[in-house]
Amino acid sequence: MEEVEAVIGRPASMVRLKQLSALDDGCLAVLARSPIAGFGHRDSAGTSRTTFVGGAKGFVRVHSPTRISFPLDGAADGPASLVFLLPGAGETLRVNGVVRRGGFDVEEVYVHCAQAVLRSGLWQAPAAAPLAPEAGDGPLAAPGVADFVAASPFLVLSTWDSSGGSDTSPRGDQRQVARIVDGRTLVIADRRGNRRADTLHNLLSDNRISFAALVPGRNGVLHGRGRATITVDPAVLEPLSLRGVPPHAALLIDVEAAELTANDAVTRARLWNPAARGEVPDLMALASRHLAANSPKGRSVLLGIAARVPARWLRALMNLAYRSGLRKEGYEVAPLEGRATAPEADPVREVRVAEVRHETPSAVTLVLEDGRPFDFLPGQFFTLVTDIGGEQVRRPYSASCAPGGTRLEVTVKQVGRFSTHVRSLRPGDRLGVRGPSGAFRVGTGHDVVLVAAGSGITPVMSVIRTLLAGPGGDRIALLYSNRTAEDTIFAAELAALGEEHPDRFSVTHVLTSRDGRLDGPRFRSWTRELALGPATRFYLCGPDPLVESLRRTLEQLGVPDDHVHAESYTGASASAGSATPHRMRVESGGRVVGTAVVEPGRTLLDAGLAAGLPMPYSCTVGSCRECAVKLLGGQVSHQTEDGLVLTCTSAPLTDVTLEV
Repeated sequence: MEEVEAVIGRPASMVRLKQLSALDDGCLAVLARSPIAGFGHRDSAGTSRTTFVGGAKGFVRVHSPTRISFPLDGAADGPASLVFLLPGAGETLRVNGVVRRGGFDVEEVYVHCAQAVLRSGLWQAPAAAPLAPEAGDGPLAAPGVADFVAASPFLVLSTWDSSGGSDTSPRGDQRQVARIVDGRTLVIADRRGNRRADTLHNLLSDNRISFAALVPGRNGVLHGRGRATITVDPAVLEPLSLRGVPPHAALLIDVEAAELTANDAVTRARLWNPAARGEVPDLMALASRHLAANSPKGRSVLLGIAARVPARWLRALMNLAYRSGLRKEGYEVAPLEGRATAPEADPVREVRVAEVRHETPSAVTLVLEDGRPFDFLPGQFFTLVTDIGGEQVRRPYSASCAPGGTRLEVTVKQVGRFSTHVRSLRPGDRLGVRGPSGAFRVGTGHDVVLVAAGSGITPVMSVIRTLLAGPGGDRIALLYSNRTAEDTIFAAELAALGEEHPDRFSVTHVLTSRDGRLDGPRFRSWTRELALGPATRFYLCGPDPLVESLRRTLEQLGVPDDHVHAESYTGASASAGSATPHRMRVESGGRVVGTAVVEPGRTLLDAGLAAGLPMPYSCTVGSCRECAVKLLGGQVSHQTEDGLVLTCTSAPLTDVTLEV
């Protein structure tokens, strides 16, 4: 310990005074806004593991000032630690404690200075990665690992003390936080900081270590573990110099395991997308309040001073101190401001559930409002966004109301996880809404034939309500298929509209439990009875097999293709891609707008959104086709019949170039 402190110095007393034993209101504000945290723990076999958890703001559930919980893949029990990140901000919040009984008991909380984030440029546009050295044999020679290490400026590092207590610390450096010595050895510079040096102190009693590394713009994480040695050997330190200034020490890690995987938390958090950011608490102001609260003497004076100093002044002073310190270390680029800003608004619109109306035993209508009108075209859909079990989930649902009002109605049939969640909503609950989207739009000036099956009635209902409310005299005929009368959504309203507009609107029901399935011959027979004119337009909404069958029938009847419009609500599943990362290049109008790396197990859209690229999308589950783009080069796992790529369900098989 004396040798370590002779190199790095002793921490000032005020560093320890910033530490709390429980979460205060400022900490709770950070947890409510942080979408991700580095998490270090040991499994039942004593193996050290570090990863990233979260994926959405407020992923942590606070039970009390000393008890929290959060979703975690895999079992964890015993001492553990967290470091919470706020995209755009420099300082981090570190929380140490114990995992037990499915929750996390908080024992130690403090704000960590911004130097690791500022050194790494974590929130800036990613720089071009240097060429990876030859790793030889060993864990670092696994596919993609050396390239990831060469591109990673930031990682979180977990260590344990003599009593088993855990600490997870952020580490960052210019361009590259860790360097490969050989196939099983990494070296990490230990540059000057607040001298608290928990990592170095812990390694004196337990040299087991684990880490998780990030690359800006990528949603992969490099997980590693091994044993570490502290060194001050000039031969090791000199190659780590910046402008002739070497670090005061370094860590040599004998890597026992290294694995590059996609990470759900990083993917969902969209860490490098400016549109996903928002205003965050200033952690330096929070640290100052912690310091004042813990000062044994003159506490009231310090609290008074802290309360009177404007936050922007304190931030300016700290940024000046950060810049000065980083220049002395040899950094050439001045750091960014430590506080996050949001240059553009998130396109998701927050709305309140005003009413939940039960239409059938398996379908409900959500009435949503936020005081502003909802402008869309009848037949278009909106994407609903909510968190389920700590994960952001999106699903597209057509508007069933007429446009222009201050209330949006979407009708949802229970068929999966999201729709099951919808049935639990109550007035006052909140959702996100994105849209409108979709090209299923009905024109005027001609007779209209509508065919719907099951929940395919929802966009059709918006069309009917809109057309009948207008001044036109076009005739509207609806053929509506359901399993039973009990399953028929809007049955009473459709009957009432038929009675109210007998010369303009008619509805014919097909109950498959009674009449058999709706098919081409039945549809042909029904259309003959309508005595339709040549200008009639046909609009079909239902499962793909039904829509395709009716399309063929209309083609046989001589109906022009441009008189037939269809909407499918059958989603697509994500296709498997390559087992190695691939680069994605995105162009618009012949100009390159950005690049991203698509990790194994992730889609093109995942990677594009993580890197903040202007990727079109809405539902993210293959139902809406809003994400369709043109493939200019390379191969992907799935292409549509018209040669386009649905980025939300496609993965690269090679490096690819897309046009958006």
